[in-house]
Amino acid sequence: MSHAWQKRAEDEARMRREGRLPPGQSLTHKFPVLHYGPIPPFDPATWDFRIWGEVEEPVRWTWEAFQQLPRRRVVLDIHCVTRWSKFDTVWEGVAVRDLIEHGYLRLKPSARYVIQHAEYGYTTNLPLDVVLQDNFLLATHYNGRPLTPEHGYPLRAVIGAIPGREDLKVVYFWKGAKWLRGLEFSSVDKPGFWEQAGYHNEADVWREQRVAR
Repeated sequence: MSHAWQKRAEDEARMRREGRLPPGQSLTHKFPVLHYGPIPPFDPATWDFRIWGEVEEPVRWTWEAFQQLPRRRVVLDIHCVTRWSKFDTVWEGVAVRDLIEHGYLRLKPSARYVIQHAEYGYTTNLPLDVVLQDNFLLATHYNGRPLTPEHGYPLRAVIGAIPGREDLKVVYFWKGAKWLRGLEFSSVDKPGFWEQAGYHNEADVWREQRVAR
């Protein structure tokens, strides 16, 4: 038995005992790369991030301006629908709730859902109340370094579990889009790429909502 395999098995058993490993998941120390389509190029001179829909005023930030927004750091356990889980990952970026609280963004009362728009027309969807949780972040950094291109550089959404926070809804990792370019606030739900392909719209990790029934 290799040391790496034994360490993984021991860590997985510990996470299971602590109630942090959802059903049907296995612990990994790696960070698997999974996405549909090619990695898009990034030009900081032309990149922008937009917010529109059920908001009082649409917003647009350049890359330089986006980096000046209020930032926070969050530690997350992340759970992929392909059955791997990675624990105590560290992310830095911008929380949607902070944008609202600091006056950068004003929502209309009709806003109920948030559609993430990424490069090449890719989308995924979440209820507004999940996007406003502490475990949803528009991330620019992972483990103290800028995101790598294969993990969504320059910006991706991330969602996971904050250890000890039983009050937060936790969904599978695909609900955070890589190479994010905008958020559309909507009064109606709009299932995205994988949701239209048969993945579960709600994607609750503790209920194993992987595919639509």
